[in-house]
Amino acid sequence: MAVNRLVVQRLGSDVALVNQVAHHIIHSGGKRLRPLTVLLAAKASGYDGDSHIPAAAIVEFIHTATLLHDDVVDASGLRRGQETANALFGNQASVLVGDFLYSRSFQMMVELGEIRILDVLADATNTIAEGEVLQLMNCNNPDITEADYLEVIYRKTAKLFEAGTRIGAILAGEKASEQPLILYGRHLGQAFQLVDDALDYGATTQELGKNIGDDLAEGKPTLPLIYAMKNGSAAERHMIREAIETGGTQNLTSIQLAIETSGGLRYTAERAQQEAELAVRALDDLADTPFKGALRGLAEFSVRRRY
Repeated sequence: MAVNRLVVQRLGSDVALVNQVAHHIIHSGGKRLRPLTVLLAAKASGYDGDSHIPAAAIVEFIHTATLLHDDVVDASGLRRGQETANALFGNQASVLVGDFLYSRSFQMMVELGEIRILDVLADATNTIAEGEVLQLMNCNNPDITEADYLEVIYRKTAKLFEAGTRIGAILAGEKASEQPLILYGRHLGQAFQLVDDALDYGATTQELGKNIGDDLAEGKPTLPLIYAMKNGSAAERHMIREAIETGGTQNLTSIQLAIETSGGLRYTAERAQQEAELAVRALDDLADTPFKGALRGLAEFSVRRRY
């Protein structure tokens, strides 16, 4: 794919460690959903140039930079079934190569020569950083509400999807498709993160590519836990509260059962489905093309996946 070729080309650095770390995470089996949404949104808006390819690569670089930083913050050792960059190369290298990818993405934005794209992506990277800090502030707090949780996942995940689909419309110069694609990207990103958070308690390590219960170990009160805290028995609420406060996973199996029996997984899946349906509905005013159909299929995939 042209985007992958460009990603590899623009990863190049005369600093060997930058190449090693960047190539490790770029080639570690990501789904490439974010760059795909850029490509599809541009084509669904009638774009016939080739600037959507570097735009898609820029979004992938921003996403990859956030992963490098996230894994350091979360002290993660496994991602996509492989050792994380920080586990292999150390925290310092991971943070600095994340910075390299951010700066490379902005170099590429300038090369595009479209000030509105630079504006959208600068705003997105700032919002993502705020979302990560907000999530850090929420860690080990069992009193977080569903609204608090949704604010975090909008900022840290959905904002980049939203920015990616929006810049597809900007490239096409198609004002009429910009707002529908903003809404599509936002709801797709929300659905994607909701499913991710459900899988942390309902999948296997092999399916997920990371350790089950990582969110709990980090003290993150995600929606399955929030729902179980609200609807479980007194004993289950106490157990979950204590686990969130301490980041303890010794009762992980019991907590998974409590999430299941309280309806936490079902509720999270239903909320994800609602978001996916809103994403599809946002496309109603776009012309019927294979690209619009592919965007619809992507929303449906986001809630069916097991990884």
